[in-house]
Amino acid sequence: MSAFKRAVVTGGQRQTVLASLRDTQIINSKPVLPAEILSTILDYLHVPTLLRFARVSKRMREMVYDDTRWVQRLQMMGCWNESEARGSAEAARRKRSETLQSLQREEAKRIGIGVNGATNGIHGVEKTERPSIARGVTLFDAAAEDGRENSTRGGLEKAPPLDLDDGFDAVNIGHQETSIPYKTEDTATKLKIFTKVRSLRGFARQEFGKVYGCLSPLYLDAVRCDNHTQAIVFRTYRDPDQQAQMLSNLTKFSNSDISQGWHGRKEKLDSLIGAFESAVSREFEQALDAGDVTGKMRKYAHVLVSLDGGHTGVEMFISRTPIISSRYKLGNPMDCLSQNSSGSFSPEQSYAFFSNLSTAFNEQVGIMDLVFPDSVNAIVPFVQRVGKVVIVEYLSVLFDEAHRTNPESYLRAVSATCDQCLELARSLRPTSASGNEFYDTVDHVLAATFEPHIDLYLKEELTYFKKKSDAEVSDWEKQLSEQDASMQSMFMSNVNRQADKNDFLTSFKKVVMMPVNVLPAFPMSSPFSGKPATAKALVNGETVATSEPAVSQTSTRPSSPGVINGTTLSVNKSVTPLSEPPTTELAAKAAIMNSRLEGIRSLFSIEVALNLVHAAKSSIERAVVFVKLGGHFENNARLQCELIFISLLQTLGTRHIKAGFDQAVNHLSKYKPQESSELKRSGVTPLVTFLELVNVGDLIQQMLDVFYEQELVATKLTDRNDFLNPAVKEKKRFEQMLDERVAAGLNKGIEVLMTEVEYVCATIQKPEDFNPGASSGANSDVMDIGPSQTASQIIEIVSSHTKMLVGSTDKNMLDVFNQEVGMRLFTALCKHLKRQRVSVNGSIKLISDMNHYFGYIQTLRNQDLLQFFKALRELSQIYLVDPSDAKELATIIADGDRFHGIFRAEEVYEFATRRADWYQIKSKVERAMYGIGCAVM
Repeated sequence: MSAFKRAVVTGGQRQTVLASLRDTQIINSKPVLPAEILSTILDYLHVPTLLRFARVSKRMREMVYDDTRWVQRLQMMGCWNESEARGSAEAARRKRSETLQSLQREEAKRIGIGVNGATNGIHGVEKTERPSIARGVTLFDAAAEDGRENSTRGGLEKAPPLDLDDGFDAVNIGHQETSIPYKTEDTATKLKIFTKVRSLRGFARQEFGKVYGCLSPLYLDAVRCDNHTQAIVFRTYRDPDQQAQMLSNLTKFSNSDISQGWHGRKEKLDSLIGAFESAVSREFEQALDAGDVTGKMRKYAHVLVSLDGGHTGVEMFISRTPIISSRYKLGNPMDCLSQNSSGSFSPEQSYAFFSNLSTAFNEQVGIMDLVFPDSVNAIVPFVQRVGKVVIVEYLSVLFDEAHRTNPESYLRAVSATCDQCLELARSLRPTSASGNEFYDTVDHVLAATFEPHIDLYLKEELTYFKKKSDAEVSDWEKQLSEQDASMQSMFMSNVNRQADKNDFLTSFKKVVMMPVNVLPAFPMSSPFSGKPATAKALVNGETVATSEPAVSQTSTRPSSPGVINGTTLSVNKSVTPLSEPPTTELAAKAAIMNSRLEGIRSLFSIEVALNLVHAAKSSIERAVVFVKLGGHFENNARLQCELIFISLLQTLGTRHIKAGFDQAVNHLSKYKPQESSELKRSGVTPLVTFLELVNVGDLIQQMLDVFYEQELVATKLTDRNDFLNPAVKEKKRFEQMLDERVAAGLNKGIEVLMTEVEYVCATIQKPEDFNPGASSGANSDVMDIGPSQTASQIIEIVSSHTKMLVGSTDKNMLDVFNQEVGMRLFTALCKHLKRQRVSVNGSIKLISDMNHYFGYIQTLRNQDLLQFFKALRELSQIYLVDPSDAKELATIIADGDRFHGIFRAEEVYEFATRRADWYQIKSKVERAMYGIGCAVM
């Protein structure tokens, strides 16, 4: 609008032509309403009113013709593709650029402009006129339409006048200035009107005009008619499928109606569509009851699909399927539990239920393929309904009853049904429209089905295993205690009861053992290495039976560990009874101690360990089923499997094995050979029995290693290389505990062995062995060349223990054990030698004994240990020196290199004092060594 206001003429005198211009005043005019408010008001106008408003001014026309306004309406109808619009705009820009370049090249050739802008070889002015490009007619340009109507009124009298109710003309967007009058689309084309809408920037108004021209009359009639049957849409289209398509188009078109009163029009249209949908649904339901699958049922299913995507038809079909309506015929959850008080779970009944469900489901899938088109994925809501109504209801009843009656049945039921559900998922047949995501949908439904039960199950699984393992160990300890009490009662039956009671409470109160002979001849293996064949067979439930040191395994699966080396693993095996109970208190104590020493090997049981391993294996196998569900269920199940393994290690390690080793060390510390000798011992020494106990502990560790590898590592439930993993840390802690207990026990066992050696030296070694003339009537001239009985028995005792480790442990372990035994034997022999009197004639026997010891040490093949016994052999030579050679004896004593630095001169001197003639040669030896008796001249 102009900003100039014409002045009022006041006088009647004649004015010049420029007078009006001089009297003109410039005034400022502002719009009454801001553009934002005007734009909001335009949103509430009907389309015909909106086009009339565009005629008010150029500014109003620009606001009405704004492309974003019409893009918004197309987006409301869901027929605007932003990606397509961007691609079209980019293609138009490239085409326009190519056209401009082509015109420029043609113009340059026409006027003879060179490449560098020269005309006929002379550089000219760089001035190029932009060619005029014919533009298409702008749709809804009111001024242009009026001008064309006035100029061509005579030639277009027969053309229909502009209908302001819709306000849209169909034109050809091209390079011509005239438009083609709108041609009414046929009824079939109107059904596909949304497929003809293009996403073009700058032409959104024209594209909306296509839709408005086709659907606006039907839409306005549908919202104005009082009787649904009188609507034009039902009179125009007689086929139900076409009626459904047009009603669906009207529903989309109504989304673009944002003018005043749109809510009432929306309700009337929904009422019309609801009446049509109800009529079609009744026909579909009747066909469903009649079983007319390929006839009316298929026909009206397609009608419902055209109307609303088929949601109503799918919902009606699912609710009327036998799986939903007659789900109780598939199976009764109470049949899975026995009717007795135990309430044990029977997986056969639940398997039958899921088999029936799979068969019925696949039958309904076949009907779906016949009824619904491929565009409808009806199986997804069907699977969700089956999982929510059928499976959840069945499992909830089963789990609640099993949890109430029997915890073990509950654990078995949850794991077994989850595994059966996973098998069910793979047996279901997808529809032709389900696609590749069908099985993912089934897995999600199954995960949602078990989600309310998984946390409780995992918690109950760990609690159940802990209770079972604690009960197993407690029963074992109770049996040990009862048999220990019966053994004491038998041995003390002929002894004063009160004295026995006081002595027992003070001496043997904390001793718990059972006279069981486990693995008496089993090949020894250390806790640091061993052959896992036996442990693997025991973990897998196989029988281990050997008659030789080699271990073999069979394919049978007994309930107990079976027989090892001909010895049955049983907690009920009794000690070989004495001919008669001891009659004295000392003899009874000795018998009890000897029985407990023999029972060291059974202070913890491989049978108990095997039962716990099998219980843990069962729990992990039940819990690992939920790993297949994926997601957070997988992580929780993995963690629970690790916690079960940790609980197994803690129960076996702390409560069973550690306590057994501590009791064994306690028994060894109370061993007294002088008391045991009063009974007829069977030849079983404490160290032998402890080594057999170590063998049992090592076998248990091998069982746990095999169990860890098979059940956790092989199934990828845990990572052995993750040093921060709780299961890995607990396993290393268990191995460290076992190594410490074994080391402490071996140390105590070697002490017991040396106690036995010292006892033999003290009781069997005779004074005349090294001093033939010491006893009256003994002939000092008659000598038996060869080792004494004491040396032979000591070598026999020591070698019987060291040979037990040969071939069954690694060399490092063997060397450490042999060196420790050898060093302590060396110390014991030195102490024993200092208590003897050795004559020159008796030195022959002593030298023979030392050579015998040296020969035994050579068999150990330990060079460091051999040096000590070489020095001991050299030391025995000092007793062979004749008393007349006192100076030579002093030279031997003072020669440190002779004994390889093992004995100092003072120590050799101390050994020399044990000569029988020492007091005769003492002064001569000391004079030769220290110069005693010499005078300074």
